[in-house]
Amino acid sequence: MTSFHAAIVHPDQSVTYCGEVEQAHVDEARAIAGIETAPRFVAEHPRRPGSVFVLRADGDLDWYEPLDAAPFVIRRPDTAARLDLATAVEEDLPAAADLPRGATGTVWISGAIRLGDGSIGGAMDTPGNPPRVTHHSTESPAGGRYLESVGSYLLRVAAEPQLIYCPVTDRVGQFGPLSQSGRALRNDGTRRTNREGRVNVQIEVLGYAKNPWTTNWDPAKKPGWQKILSAARSWGVPDAFPAGPPAKYPGPGKSRSRTVWQSKGGHFSHGDVPGNDHGDPGAISTTKVLFKKATAPDPDKPTPAKPKVSVAHLVTAAKKDVPAPDGHTTYPTEVRLVENALAAEGLLSKSYADGSFGTKTVNAYAAWQRSKAGGSYTGDAANGIPGLTSLKRLAARHGFTATA
Repeated sequence: MTSFHAAIVHPDQSVTYCGEVEQAHVDEARAIAGIETAPRFVAEHPRRPGSVFVLRADGDLDWYEPLDAAPFVIRRPDTAARLDLATAVEEDLPAAADLPRGATGTVWISGAIRLGDGSIGGAMDTPGNPPRVTHHSTESPAGGRYLESVGSYLLRVAAEPQLIYCPVTDRVGQFGPLSQSGRALRNDGTRRTNREGRVNVQIEVLGYAKNPWTTNWDPAKKPGWQKILSAARSWGVPDAFPAGPPAKYPGPGKSRSRTVWQSKGGHFSHGDVPGNDHGDPGAISTTKVLFKKATAPDPDKPTPAKPKVSVAHLVTAAKKDVPAPDGHTTYPTEVRLVENALAAEGLLSKSYADGSFGTKTVNAYAAWQRSKAGGSYTGDAANGIPGLTSLKRLAARHGFTATA
C-alpha cells in the first residue's frame, strides 16, 4: 500500500509538513472532496502520477506526495525586497526592469493579489507578432478563497498563467509580469505557444467549461475584470475573437488553426490553440468578456441636429418628378434621405436613391405604407405619396425628423 507525505500549502506559499499518511487517508480525503456540498475539490498533478492535491475554499491546499516519488523542489516565496515591482503594483505602472524593448503596456495590475515570487516564463519568442489573450477555465469551484488554493496548485505543478480571476468575488490574482510568458499551454511541436506574440496574457478563470462562467455574470459590476481588460488593451490586444467564439464544452471542438493563431491578434480560447487538446473555457459570452464601459456624452459638445424632411416637399417632388424626364429632381436632399431609408428597408434598389421621386420611389414608398412597420395601410392610403404618420415611422428608424 502506498504511503504519502502530507503537507498544507498556505496562501502565502509557506508549507506546513504534516507527516506521513497511508492510502486509506488519501482515499478518505478524496471521498470527502467528492461530496457535492463539501467545500473541497481534488486535482491531480499533471506530470507526477500519484501526487494529489485537495483545493479548499479557505485558501489552503492539501498536498499528498507518494514517499517513493522522485525529489521535488518546493517553491518558496520570494523574501527579497523588489522595490521596482512593488512600486509598479501600487501605482499600476510598468516596472522598468521587466519591460522588453518597445513595450508600453501595463505589467502589474493594480490591486491584484500577488501569487508566488513573480517568476513565471520568460521573454516572448515572436514579439513582432500580434498581441493576444488566452482564456482558460480552472475546472474547479469559484468563490471563497479558491483563488488562493487554485493559485497554489498551479504554482506547485508549474502551470501558471499570468492571471487568475474569480467571477464570483471579482478578485484578480497575478503570478508574474504580463510582459513575460505564462506556462499554461503545451508547445505546438517545437513552437512555444506560451511565447507567441508581442504578449500572450493567459487568464485562468475559476469555474467549469461545461457551465460557462459568464452566465448570470454582469461585467459592468466587476471592476476587477475591467482592470484585466484595460491591461490587455494597453498592450494593443484587439477586442475580437479572431478564431471565432469559444466552442461549447463538451462538444466537437474547433480546428485550432495555426495560421490564425500565429498571424492574428485578439482573444483566443484554450480550445483554439494548436498543439493543445483542452476545450476550455467553454461557450463563454464574447460580448461580456469584451465589455466596454458606456461613455457619458460630452456636455460641452452639442448633439448634431437630425436632418429634416418635409411631407409637403415630398408630395411636391412626387407630383413634379414622376411626369418629368428620368432624373428630374425637385427637393433632392430630402428625397435622397427617404430613398436611402427605403433602400435600407429592402424596398428600393440603392441605384435608384438618386434624389428623384420617380415611379420606383413611389412604388417603394407604397410598399412601406403597406408594411406593418409603415402602418399596414391599404387601398388609396397606400398610394406611394407620403403622409406625415408613415413618414414619422420611417424617420424614427433611420435618423431623420419628419415635418409637415
